[in-house]
Amino acid sequence: MSQDIPANGKKKHLTEDEAREVAEAARESKWDRPSFLREIFLGNLRLDLVHPFPQAEGINRPEFQEFYAKMKKFLEEDVDSDKIDRDGKIPDEIRHRLAKLGAFGMKIKKEYGGLEFTQAEYNKVMQLVGSQDGNVAALLSAHQSIGLPQPLKTFGTEEQKKKYLPRVARGEVSAFALTEAEVGSDPANLHSTVEDTADGQAFILNGEKLWCTNGTIADLIVVMAKHKEDNAISAFIIETSWPGVKVEHRCHFMGLKALENGVISFKNVRVPKENLLWQRGKGLKLALITLNTGRLTIPAICAGTAKACVEVVRKWGRSRVQWGQPVGKHEAIAQKIADMASMTFAMESVSDIATAMSDKGYDIRLEAAVAKMYNTEAGWKIVDDTLQVRGGRGYETADSLRARGDEPIPIERAMRDFRINLIFEGSSEIMRLFIAREAVDKHLDVAWNMINPKSTMGQRLGALPKVIAFYAVWYPSRWLGWSFWPRYSEFGRLAKHMRFVNRVTRKLSREIFHGMMRHQAKLAYKQAFLFRVVDVGAELFAMSATMSRAVKLSKEGNRDAPELADLFCCNARRRVKNLLKNLWNNDDVFKYGIAKNILNDKYTWLEDGISGFIKPEQKTFSTQKTKMEKTVA
Repeated sequence: MSQDIPANGKKKHLTEDEAREVAEAARESKWDRPSFLREIFLGNLRLDLVHPFPQAEGINRPEFQEFYAKMKKFLEEDVDSDKIDRDGKIPDEIRHRLAKLGAFGMKIKKEYGGLEFTQAEYNKVMQLVGSQDGNVAALLSAHQSIGLPQPLKTFGTEEQKKKYLPRVARGEVSAFALTEAEVGSDPANLHSTVEDTADGQAFILNGEKLWCTNGTIADLIVVMAKHKEDNAISAFIIETSWPGVKVEHRCHFMGLKALENGVISFKNVRVPKENLLWQRGKGLKLALITLNTGRLTIPAICAGTAKACVEVVRKWGRSRVQWGQPVGKHEAIAQKIADMASMTFAMESVSDIATAMSDKGYDIRLEAAVAKMYNTEAGWKIVDDTLQVRGGRGYETADSLRARGDEPIPIERAMRDFRINLIFEGSSEIMRLFIAREAVDKHLDVAWNMINPKSTMGQRLGALPKVIAFYAVWYPSRWLGWSFWPRYSEFGRLAKHMRFVNRVTRKLSREIFHGMMRHQAKLAYKQAFLFRVVDVGAELFAMSATMSRAVKLSKEGNRDAPELADLFCCNARRRVKNLLKNLWNNDDVFKYGIAKNILNDKYTWLEDGISGFIKPEQKTFSTQKTKMEKTVA
């Protein structure tokens, strides 16, 4: 099966089944380490994995505290975030200062010139950076969360580590290049290729990558490409100084104006064989494993932004007087402020528990994905509410506020910069699909040959003993369990919420099973159903982490933490009840039919009376393209 461009010049795309096969081959199939969320989806509340809430590893070390204090001082005194946004560029001096601090080598071992921070220490720093400047956060995160340091640390040879880790620790910028013009979350249709040189000493790389963060200033890039002869996907370390590597275009975005993101081309680039990362054909698996840890950074950054927003609304709600009293005392605003604070507490709890699980060596593929999805969506609402509370001053730029003598609080910039987090490193929709696949993994392992329409009668009969043996024990046990008073009394006022988590954990697992029995192999296409399942699991994870952390803080003397956790759980319970209700009482089929009709131009009359965003010549092209796609279909 070749994906070379055929004679008609059109790129050949894999079928849906072929793309699924590639994705399945790349995913981690074993579960040999603890995972709180995997157990949740199976109906088991493994509270021991989140409670007592673990102490963040290393953050009290004097060495780390000294670095943290220096970084905080540097951000506050030397980083002009409004200027960076205005100019669309992080000054070289700022990058050099960051390098001198050691910020580009936070996760790299000391033997290679790094600071050797734990994941908790690194995330604590990224939370700090995220509370002020999204551009600097993106620079550092793309460099060492998904850039060369992380995959090299995990999969690199000792020779590769000795050659490249000291360079990136000193400040040489790294990037990760997977996305292409026609390849986003579906890497199976990758078009960048490598082939062996005649002497067998190197590969020749050709292709073009899109939206490569840090790519326009990178010294080193991890590039994903297919071997021409068999389409196996591998990862390679590429030095941008090599002949044939070129920055074709720097992209510009709604926010993160200083993001060094662009289109990078590779034309007959000679890549030494020793620059193959891990093993031939393991590129996608490398990317997925790297992202498991890499995704932990965004939740921390989002929690930092949320905490900064809480500070803004607290001060503004107290000082801004309207109708004879501070706006924060008007119930409409007070409701927002209370919810923002409780959600921020939960976001930090989610980020911290997922990070602690990583440092403990747990399997965090689900926890990292949920933390990324949950914190980006919750954080976006918090930023939006902050702008609403600030009113016109929230919508006005910091430069404009400053020019007229008002306090230059950059909520407008924060909103522009934050929005990409729901797309970075896997959009919310892709995260839900990924989580959903893992949530039903055990059921697919046990019952796939029974529900697969392609299974033969012999395969179905052969699977029957395994299915009966598992479900005869598992299903009845999902109805049994004690989740009433006085269980979880150690949680005090939060015990009622933990009992709710226990009950819903078992109910959720039953609903997943019922969904599989009803939809069978078609469950993969019932994304609305699966997304609700994922969202229930995410809420249960957030509730458990928040309550556990609140108990820990209370024991340490912070008597206010359980109050915030209580409010968060009250809100979360309402969300969970609605999600469970809507699993079976919904308009999913009706909505899908409407969407198909829209795509088939049934409601174009709705667009009458507009000038619109699409120019006439683009409309003609769009119509032609739509007709062509219908013909192909």
